[in-house]
Amino acid sequence: MSVRDEIHSQIEGALADATFPIRTPEDLLAAMPAGADTTCRSGDVEVTAGEAGALLTPGDFPFTSAKQVADVLVERAGL
Repeated sequence: MSVRDEIHSQIEGALADATFPIRTPEDLLAAMPAGADTTCRSGDVEVTAGEAGALLTPGDFPFTSAKQVADVLVERAGL
């Protein structure tokens, strides 16, 4: 599995129990198991939810699924 696929899968997993739609960055962080400290790792790549959240814009919201969140974050991170 590629780094991109692994991180994508971890983001989806972290949001598996989240209630959608998620309308704000604060709600997105609150939906993560460890909030801003939730960490996804693959090989030498490590990204926290707080770091990933900096890649989002107000226009990205609302999110309607964990897959949508993961798609946007791995794309913006250039993975």
